[in-house]
Amino acid sequence: MRIPTTTVLSARDVTKVYGDTHVLEEIDFDVAAGRVTSLFGENGAGKSVLMRILSGIEHPTAGHVELDGEPVRFTSPRDAADRGVAIVHQGLSLCPNLSVQDNLFLAREIRGGPWLIDRPSQRATTAAVLHGLEEYLDPDRLVGDLTPGEQQIVEIARALLQEARVMIMDEPTSALPASEVKVLFRVIKELTSNGVAIVYVSSHLEEALEIADDVVVLRGGRLVATADARSVGVRWILERMADPGRDDRFPHAVPATGEELLALRGLVVADPANPGRLAVDDLSLTVREGEIVGIYGLTGSGRTELLEALAGRIPSQSGRILLSGTPLEGMGIRDRVDQGVVLVPGDRWHDGLVPTMSLGENLSLAGLCAFAGRMFVSRDRERDAVRRMITCLAVGAGRTGTTPVTSLNAGDQQKVVIGRALLTDPWVLLMDEPSRGVDAGARADIFELVAARAERGLAVVFTTSDAEEALRVPDRLLVLAHGILAGEFRRGAVTRERLLKVANGAFLDDGTAGDVNGYTDEDTAGYTGGDTGGDLSPGGGTDREGAG
Repeated sequence: MRIPTTTVLSARDVTKVYGDTHVLEEIDFDVAAGRVTSLFGENGAGKSVLMRILSGIEHPTAGHVELDGEPVRFTSPRDAADRGVAIVHQGLSLCPNLSVQDNLFLAREIRGGPWLIDRPSQRATTAAVLHGLEEYLDPDRLVGDLTPGEQQIVEIARALLQEARVMIMDEPTSALPASEVKVLFRVIKELTSNGVAIVYVSSHLEEALEIADDVVVLRGGRLVATADARSVGVRWILERMADPGRDDRFPHAVPATGEELLALRGLVVADPANPGRLAVDDLSLTVREGEIVGIYGLTGSGRTELLEALAGRIPSQSGRILLSGTPLEGMGIRDRVDQGVVLVPGDRWHDGLVPTMSLGENLSLAGLCAFAGRMFVSRDRERDAVRRMITCLAVGAGRTGTTPVTSLNAGDQQKVVIGRALLTDPWVLLMDEPSRGVDAGARADIFELVAARAERGLAVVFTTSDAEEALRVPDRLLVLAHGILAGEFRRGAVTRERLLKVANGAFLDDGTAGDVNGYTDEDTAGYTGGDTGGDLSPGGGTDREGAG
């Protein structure tokens, strides 16, 4: 018997502004006890910001959050958790070197005296809460030895120990194999049967719809539609996620006619965080001189792992990587840079920049060998190269090689990381989410620079989770879904709706796109193929187009 639905958590006219950018505008929706509310929207729609506001990580610029019908202002995530609102982040926040029980009771230890921890009580409580989730893990087992699915259960158990009445799950299945997704869904159903409200955020539409009771769609920072999940289908969600006022067709690019530079043959790459899962599965492709190839995919699609395998940061299990016919397997990062393959990593701050070095030192770091004579680096040659690159990158006025890199804005820092890669004089430039976290002006500068280098023969492969960027920038767009090449398009040959379908693993049977490889009818249930008509569901939701 279902518990009567009662609103537990609400957003009331929640607006969030960063500088001149409105990330959220007057969001108004409810989360009910005993129900799963699935939140849908493209990257940049405002989902993550809304989750951070609901869980006390950030505060709204305007509007407020209500708990049990009363306005509340969480001072911190700990305050929110103490009041029954917990968040399970996409990147698990567990300590791998601690046991299960130590993670569950971290900073909330059961005291057996002024200076002692009552470990037997903690162990018994841990076993009891895991038993309630139908998981029978050893409370003394190290979290680092658990599978990703088991770690997800530990995160949920920790939230339950905090007596969470609302549990926010941000991309909870991004690193889980299918078997562990089923376990998670079973746990979610058990939680809702006990009255816990779930807010579920996932890039995988079909999966999120399967577990949902209520559907909320965000677009461009606004809430545009709500529905009972039983009355809608994936197509209904896709149509509301996409901006109907935006033209998603662009002129065809002239195909690159240069020589084949990079070739992959049956490449297989394991997920570094979960070796039992394949991040890239039997992928073959080629990239030519002067070609800009985009790789689009949702969270967990394998796009980052693909680039890191090409650059030598993580090993491939099998397959071939060839650069102008020369095999790269077995070569390390430095050897691949010397061969002409260089990566701009996705996390510029942790993997791309050395904050204690100046702008110029960061730029020249990877290419010092080019400035070296017999035993010493020619500082004059290095300064000249840095000066030319700063001009080429259009880094802010007044910036020189001695400028501290920490004083640059995000866009200029990203330009520095790209400039350092270009100073190695590569044949193939790999860029993982090159426009992440930069403003529109910097994004335009970055892709203008890349296009100019491509005209001179540089082959560019970049990943993106931004559908608009995927449609506009590359000469050729590859779509990954669960590590498999799900579609291939020339610029102008795909609409936003079709792109999102393919990224979610849908077959396209209208003859205008590449086939989806490796998916069964069950995987593509809910799709009709093509762009018009034939929706499997009646679309019984409520549109709020006036808000959009």
